[in-house]
Amino acid sequence: MTTDQHGLEMSGAGEGATRHYDQAIDDLLHFRIEVDAATGAALAEAPDFPMGNVLGAYLGMLTTEAEEARKARERFAAFRARIDHAALLPRERAHVEAVQGLLDGDLLTCGSLLGRITEQHPRDALALAAGHQIDFFTGDARSLRDRIGGALSAWREDDRHYGHVLGMYAFGLEEAGHYDRSEDVGLRAVELNPRDVWGIHAVVHTYEMQGRFGEGMRYMDARVDDWSTGTFFNVHNWWHYALYALEAGDHQRALAIYDAVLAGGEASMELLDAAALLWRLYLEGDVQHERWRALADAWPAKVHEPLYAFNDMHAVMSYVGAGRIADADRLIAGREAYIAEDRPGVTNRDMTARVGLPVCRALVAFGRGDHRRVVSLLYPIRHRVNEFGGSHAQRDAVQKTLLESALRSGRHDLARVLISERINVRPCSPFNWLKQGALAEAIGDSAAATAARLRAEDLVRQA
Repeated sequence: MTTDQHGLEMSGAGEGATRHYDQAIDDLLHFRIEVDAATGAALAEAPDFPMGNVLGAYLGMLTTEAEEARKARERFAAFRARIDHAALLPRERAHVEAVQGLLDGDLLTCGSLLGRITEQHPRDALALAAGHQIDFFTGDARSLRDRIGGALSAWREDDRHYGHVLGMYAFGLEEAGHYDRSEDVGLRAVELNPRDVWGIHAVVHTYEMQGRFGEGMRYMDARVDDWSTGTFFNVHNWWHYALYALEAGDHQRALAIYDAVLAGGEASMELLDAAALLWRLYLEGDVQHERWRALADAWPAKVHEPLYAFNDMHAVMSYVGAGRIADADRLIAGREAYIAEDRPGVTNRDMTARVGLPVCRALVAFGRGDHRRVVSLLYPIRHRVNEFGGSHAQRDAVQKTLLESALRSGRHDLARVLISERINVRPCSPFNWLKQGALAEAIGDSAAATAARLRAEDLVRQA
């Protein structure tokens, strides 16, 4: 019997496997690409090491890559066939059940079981990290906050990974709307560990949600060496930097980031960020045909089978942006057939039916210029778009699509409501004031349009 770096007992691992496992957990919390190699080294030392196999299964599923998910299912099934389940320690059995739920597509059961593990073992860093990602994939802001907050008192400031737990908590606080607290906690996390890219990411999200784009760019500039290289989270943080540039009206800077970092991505998470950036430009009439075509070519291999509705949305964005409406229609038809199948307990099926398909259909309608249909599809679900995952910042692409279609279809009363909501949450956002100007122009109030646009310009200068 051995113990991991946080004092938790593990079976089936000698000194070497335990050392590699501990390194893998450290790599996971730092989002280092070496996590796969460290996990493989642990299993090479002890092929039937339960927590090593559990970690490997989580890693395979949390990529949201269909091929990696298939391999993870095969490896874990072989592991389970070799071992005596009754001989596992209670915490190990709980992890096996949790990750099996994930492998079976039941994200909600997996998240619930991980929560039970955390209640009994609040220092189980893997249960916290995996559960945090499940909460992100399901768009559960309350659990993003409380899963970590409920375990935090069991950690000490001198713990090796206390800062990482704070970084996760900061992100949960931000998604739950506690911006002052999330900023304080995130800054403390990064103070404890300057290379905590998730903690940096939490602070960046907080500034995004408050419209503090100038502060956000300065914060990222000051720490560029800590977040921009050496992890599988680099592209996403660069995406956030590009969002700040867009808010400042600097489309050329955003495209320079796209070409240098986002273009040519291979993982679904990278393609997703690329599509999300180009779609924001597309909504403003900046089509970027060549960039869209290259991106659209990369998506078919990623969405040939249903796995995560949030990815499907970004594939459809890419097809629409590239003018390949037929490809978008085929993907939608495939997902319609998917939800017609009997798949009890598969979370993605429900996500697809309730949110994924309406959003994808709306994106196609936008590409066809049918803005009234966009509004009819998105308005009823605008307050539950979180149900198919992602962050507030990511899902804002859907809200911006609804707003733009409300403006283009002459739904001025609805556009006024949507813009008023945005301005009163983020009064320092130039984007929001520019849309206020567009609405005023559309209803013939040129003085109000000029005032709103001057306000946007002033906010950029201040930032």
